[in-house]
Amino acid sequence: MSDLNQPVSPAEAVPSAEDSQTEQTETSFGDILSQFEQEHRAESASSGTETVQGTVVSVNPDNIVIDIGRKSEGVLSLDQYKANGGDPDIKPGDNVTVMVKGTTSEGYYELSVLRVERPKDWTGIQAAFAEKRAVAGRVVESVKGGLRVDIGVRAFMPASRSGAKDVPEMEKLIGEEIQCRITKLDIEKEDVVVDRRVVLEEAAAVARGEAFAQLKEGDVREGNVRSLTEFGAFVDIGGFDGLVHVSDMSWDRGAKPGDVVGVGDRVKVQILKINQQTKKISLGMKQLIPDPWSLAAEKYKPGTRVTGKVARLTDFGAFVELEPGIDGLIHLSEMSWSKKIRKPSEVLKKNEQVEAVVLQVNAADHRIGLGLKQALGDPWDAVEEKYPRGTIVEAPITNLAKFGAFVDLGDGIEGMIHIGDISGEKRLEHPNEVLKSGQTVKAQVLEIDRDRRRLRLGMKQLEPTPADHFIAEHKEGDIVSGRLVEVHASAAKVELGDRVTGMCKFKSQAQKDKEAASANSPKADISSAAALLTAKFKGGGGSSAPAADVPKPGQVRKFRITRIDTVNKRIDLELA
Repeated sequence: MSDLNQPVSPAEAVPSAEDSQTEQTETSFGDILSQFEQEHRAESASSGTETVQGTVVSVNPDNIVIDIGRKSEGVLSLDQYKANGGDPDIKPGDNVTVMVKGTTSEGYYELSVLRVERPKDWTGIQAAFAEKRAVAGRVVESVKGGLRVDIGVRAFMPASRSGAKDVPEMEKLIGEEIQCRITKLDIEKEDVVVDRRVVLEEAAAVARGEAFAQLKEGDVREGNVRSLTEFGAFVDIGGFDGLVHVSDMSWDRGAKPGDVVGVGDRVKVQILKINQQTKKISLGMKQLIPDPWSLAAEKYKPGTRVTGKVARLTDFGAFVELEPGIDGLIHLSEMSWSKKIRKPSEVLKKNEQVEAVVLQVNAADHRIGLGLKQALGDPWDAVEEKYPRGTIVEAPITNLAKFGAFVDLGDGIEGMIHIGDISGEKRLEHPNEVLKSGQTVKAQVLEIDRDRRRLRLGMKQLEPTPADHFIAEHKEGDIVSGRLVEVHASAAKVELGDRVTGMCKFKSQAQKDKEAASANSPKADISSAAALLTAKFKGGGGSSAPAADVPKPGQVRKFRITRIDTVNKRIDLELA
């Protein structure tokens, strides 16, 4: 009869057919089975294994020390614990279920995490094989092509099914309790093959499923960036890879994945969505920092001067990055006071630093309107000082309309000459009868409307008029003849010539009395006094002027020019 538990050389890892035949001639299969069952019944009775709940006291590189509620503490192999699907982050205070196998030479209890038993007989082995159940076993030695495992009978475990990455790691399993599955069973040939790797993979799959089930949307985790793509970054959050899409990496919409993170970086992420069917996880990074637009209305008030970088150019303007996640738009119409911009590239370049003024803010719609020309200063602020009424200007005509002509005064200032102020010689139906676009003309500033940004000019006001000729030929103090047109109590309008008028102010009675008193003074000229007396006697002794001297409309009288205003073409007179 052969001994089922005797050592076997590597070459004997799988018994040969010849050996099996020899053994069959020496003893029957029934005798072998009976002996096996008797041995394992005795072994089970003496082992005294039991399952207990313990608390981790300490963790060192080789073992885990566990308090199992007895006089001595228990020792569990750390490698065995991890190899059988244990928590890799186990720490003092954690609870763990273990099996008490016996005691060590140092007096500690020897522990195991295996929750399966060795088959007690061939019937048990057959049942485990048929049901594909995991069985417990102890790795006995290394043999050619793998390991020998004692599962109650000698079994062979191929190296590729050991679950070890290399030979050194596989050799560490010698003497360890493992879980494995019987993948081949030939009782007659005593050929038993076991697989540890499949048990580990199934345990890992179960653990992974349990861990995945613990993930919740909204949870915040830390993880390592594993790889980058054009559309985002994959982050390992503890055994699971999640995708941080580029749109969820930063509030800066123009940022690329490589601008935000690098491979190997430790980052904090939030779980946004979990797909239980596909096991896909969507992560976000920007969700863990405040949305910059929540503070935009307070930070970027209209009128504020800001500096930013030109992020991109479009047909209608330029977007300027004020800070990561916040862009403002400079519209074409807000780029220059002096010329019409057709393309933003005429003024700005991408990545250029610019200064602008905030015009309006709509935080709800994530919009900020900016002005480039406003940062350069509004030329209308000084227009009244630069172009006071009466100023003569020379400027080119930029546009002709039915109601007038527009001229460019520079620095964004545009003036308009109304059709009625173009010529004083004839009535025009359209400015193009006498003007053309691009022509330089001379005009006078007639009116300034700062609020409406309008500057009214006139050309006809610069044409010589009869009044201009009259003023050029006369001076203050000259005596001229004129006809009274309109007569009022204190003044009269006087026609001095064709389309030439003047204003004559009459002296009040008080002024006349004062002059009379001055004439009666001792120093007065005797001839003047005689003249006054003669006038008095002719007038019947009264103090009023003769009826013939009272100004009346239509009278032609002599007047003295007292003042000439060449700018406003005003002539002031008095009776001579």
